[in-house]
Amino acid sequence: MSLLSTSLRRGPRLFATMSSSPLKVAVLDDYQGISEPKFKALDSSKYEVSFFKDTLRPYNHPDTTQDVKDQLVKRLEPFTVISTMRERTPFPRELISRLPNLKLLLITGNRNLGLDLDAFKERGIPVAGAVDKSNPGSVGSVSTTEHCVTMILAAARNVAQDDLAVKTGGWQTVPAVSLRGKTLGTVGLGRLGVAVAKIMSVAFGMKVVAWSSNLTQEKADEQAAKAGLPVEDAQTGEKTFKVVSKEELFSTADVVSVHLVLSDRSRGGIAKKDLELMKKTAIFVNTSRGPLVVEEDLLQVLEQGKIRAAALDVFNLEPLPLDSKWRTTKWGEDGRSRVLLTPHMGYVEEDTLSGWYDQQIENLERWVKGEQLSLSLY
Repeated sequence: MSLLSTSLRRGPRLFATMSSSPLKVAVLDDYQGISEPKFKALDSSKYEVSFFKDTLRPYNHPDTTQDVKDQLVKRLEPFTVISTMRERTPFPRELISRLPNLKLLLITGNRNLGLDLDAFKERGIPVAGAVDKSNPGSVGSVSTTEHCVTMILAAARNVAQDDLAVKTGGWQTVPAVSLRGKTLGTVGLGRLGVAVAKIMSVAFGMKVVAWSSNLTQEKADEQAAKAGLPVEDAQTGEKTFKVVSKEELFSTADVVSVHLVLSDRSRGGIAKKDLELMKKTAIFVNTSRGPLVVEEDLLQVLEQGKIRAAALDVFNLEPLPLDSKWRTTKWGEDGRSRVLLTPHMGYVEEDTLSGWYDQQIENLERWVKGEQLSLSLY
C-alpha cells in the first residue's frame, strides 16, 4: 500500500499536511455566485477551488446519453471535495463509483433525494449538510412559502402577462380573479402546506380543503391548532382545514397547491384523471417537486385549456432544456391555459444560501483538521 493511500485512510488532516499540492475543491450549481467570495477567501496555497455554474443533465436521467455521463465524470473526477446545491446534480451509485478521488461531499440542506447515501457510506466518503440558521428548524421553508403565495397571487392577477404586455406596447390582457371566499386545495398538509393554507385563509379569506394519502381530520385539526388557528368556525362549525377525498379536492378547489415530499409512493401521484376533475376556472400550483405530477398529463390539460392557469416552480428535468415545451409553447394563446414559470426559486433566498455556504466552509475546515463534521447525513 502506498504512503498516500495510508495517509488517506488515517484521515484528511495527515493527507493535507503531507500533500505538496492544494486540495482540489469543486463548487457546483451555484447559479447566483453566492459561494464564490466565501470559497475564494480560503488560503489558495491549501485549496484550489473551481466553480461550475452550468448544470449538466443528471447522470441517472433516462434521457442522458453515455457521452453526457462521461462529460460529467470528466468534470468531477479530479476533485477531492465537491460542494453541491440541493438536488441539482444527483449522485447515484454508478457516478460515485467513477469518482476515485472524491473524499468529501458538502451539500446544502439536511437531506438530498439525489444522493445514494449507502454508496457514499460504503466508500467511506463523509456527506455533510447545512441548515438555514436564519430560520431555525427550517430548510428554506419560509422562502418557499413566500414564493408559493406569490405564485398563487401572480397567477390570479395575471402579473407576468400584464407586465409583458405593458413592456411590449400593449395594455390590459384578461380580467383577474378574486381569491376571497374561494377554496384552496392543499395536496399535503405538512409544514409548507399548513404555512400556505394559513396565509391564504387569514389574509384572503379562502376556505381550505386538504388531502394526502395518510391525512386524517384529527391530524388536520392538530395542524390548525399548532398554527394558532381555531380548529373550526365557532358559528358554522366548519373545519378550518377540512379533510376531503382526492377527487373532491381536485373537483372543488379554485386553487390546487401541491405540498408533498417526493418518494417512490408519491412520484407521479397527480395524473390526468385528477387534473381533468379541476374547474375550468381553477389554478394549479406546484412549488414542491416536478415528478410528483405526470408532466405529459399536465401539459395536455394546459394545451387544451382545460383550466385557467398553472404556476410552476419545479419540473421533471432541471434546468429546463431549451427545447422544452414549457419554454416553446405559446401559453395563453389559441385556447391554451395561461402558464407562469419560475426556475426553482422557492428556496433561493440570499440569506439562506449564504448561511448554507458558510456552513460548508466550516465543515470543509473541520474535515481538513480531522474534526467531527456538523450535520453528517449518515
